[in-house]
Amino acid sequence: MAQNRCDSATYLAGQLAKGFARALQVRAAKLGFSAGQLPILIELWNEEGLTQKQLLDRVDIEQATMANTLSRMERDGLIERRPHPSDRRAQLVFLTDKARGLKDEALAAADAADQALFSGFRRFEKELMLEYIRWAIDNARKV
Repeated sequence: MAQNRCDSATYLAGQLAKGFARALQVRAAKLGFSAGQLPILIELWNEEGLTQKQLLDRVDIEQATMANTLSRMERDGLIERRPHPSDRRAQLVFLTDKARGLKDEALAAADAADQALFSGFRRFEKELMLEYIRWAIDNARKV
């Protein structure tokens, strides 16, 4: 029996993730950061001086991805790393003035990307979909 890919939650979730990433990437590129950097920026806007390990625990990406992303962010002048005062192996990650200045525009860009993909949804439909997505993510973490 042939399966229609549009009946597959896995396929649809992947397409949805790509759509949100594209919608954000277009807006983020104009501001000088990438969509993949936004979760890290958000964590650092909330609390600077985190270690790479603390960021890993909060953002839920692979170690190698985090290391590469932080290197690109440092290269692009978004973060700076400073020695940890009590752990010579660790570094603390801080935002630059450039990244601090991006906060309002970056969050507005993320909101605009969300709005674009939720166009035509009524408020309760969007809230319900977000609840279902959170629920599915929680289930995925248990697998």
